[in-house]
Amino acid sequence: MSLILVTDVFGVTSALLEISKKLGANSIVDPYSGQMMEFKDEANAYSYFVNEIGADNYLLHLLKAVKSINQQTTLIGFSVGATAIWRLSEIECNSFINQAYCFYGSQIRNFTKIEPRFKINLVFPKSEPHFDVAELQSNIAEKDNVKTKKVEYLHGFMNYYSNNYSKYGYMEHIEFLCSISS
Repeated sequence: MSLILVTDVFGVTSALLEISKKLGANSIVDPYSGQMMEFKDEANAYSYFVNEIGADNYLLHLLKAVKSINQQTTLIGFSVGATAIWRLSEIECNSFINQAYCFYGSQIRNFTKIEPRFKINLVFPKSEPHFDVAELQSNIAEKDNVKTKKVEYLHGFMNYYSNNYSKYGYMEHIEFLCSISS
């Protein structure tokens, strides 16, 4: 089985490379084509992503990357990467994608009509500043192929460079992801 990581607005970082190594990921899809951007903070990373890349271009980049998959694959995405996977899930692009794990994809709230073609597990933070997480969960939880879970951590808890990084949340979910990737 293949494992592909789909990054947040920070793109490839040393911390993400560590996750990739721990999980034995086959590849990483990021908005910056592998270039390490080394943003100062989340606001800087988000602003650059929005102004220079955009969600639609990131989706196209992910779509191009998954077209060449030729074995059963799990996608793991974080933030904008999770939302890109969610959007990808309705496109008939590759039958080898068998499941996805998406962490704190807050923009999913703008794409609730999507009907995923593969199994997708959505991990939401305990709260988000711009919307009600419980309401979003209830809007999409009954869809085929969708499982949702709300955790006690905040958006970005898996990213060492995020203000909301949680060592405990990170360790808990890395352990879980290791169990599904082996």
